[in-house]
Amino acid sequence: MPYPSAALPLGTLVALGGGSDDALLALLAGLLPAPTTPVEIVTAASWRNAKSTGAAYEKSLRALGCRAARHLPISEQQPADSPATLARLARAGLVFFSGGDQERLVDLLAGTEFARLLGQRFSEEESFMVAGTSAGAAALPAHMVIDGYGWRALRKGGIQTGPALGLLPDLLIDQHFAERGRFGRLAHALLAHPECLGLGLAEETGLIVRGGRHATVFGDGAVMVLDARELAGSNLRRIKKGQPVSAQNLRVHLLVAGQQLDLISREIGD
Repeated sequence: MPYPSAALPLGTLVALGGGSDDALLALLAGLLPAPTTPVEIVTAASWRNAKSTGAAYEKSLRALGCRAARHLPISEQQPADSPATLARLARAGLVFFSGGDQERLVDLLAGTEFARLLGQRFSEEESFMVAGTSAGAAALPAHMVIDGYGWRALRKGGIQTGPALGLLPDLLIDQHFAERGRFGRLAHALLAHPECLGLGLAEETGLIVRGGRHATVFGDGAVMVLDARELAGSNLRRIKKGQPVSAQNLRVHLLVAGQQLDLISREIGD
């Protein structure tokens, strides 16, 4: 069941499906309350080039008027719970997670004071924003898809899911969705987590979620919404590894820029 409205976070979440993020950065710059609002850029999902990626985002955001945008290094050598890092998180108005490997990102943050403080601020502060692109978007909700590709994704054992950062419960976000043919793996993930709502984000396409409930689509592509709330049946629990999965009454919606989705009622609006 969707989480109760009393538990809804106050903050704003912005998720992009990957690809060019010029429009996303411009959107974020426009959402900031002031040019001096601190923006922390986290590239922990990147195995390589984390420093140069952070520098590039910092340069782009500063060119858009975000004078206090800074790269916040987090890695095995630079732990998330260092006093300096936590102090910067406590002052940030926006935390932006870049792409790479969502499993790496979550491994570096899971169980940390950084993750706890991020969640607390997102839950309690209406002016606080968290954004992510590609892997950075996939890691934001309660669960994430870690692996799964092609026809194998529709066989038991063909996907892997895991816990994510948990900013929005009962939600799964998959990225590069149309471009990499990921319907099968998100559908399979919904059978494993039928309480969740699945959001497949195409590249250069995303969602702004305000107050943990009201999501608005932006960008050039489509967002595919998979809803298993009224699932009539699934064989996932009965079959053996390698056998094809089946399900009935898995609802699918396609949304484009300007359309809205209520994450609680799951109703669609224009």
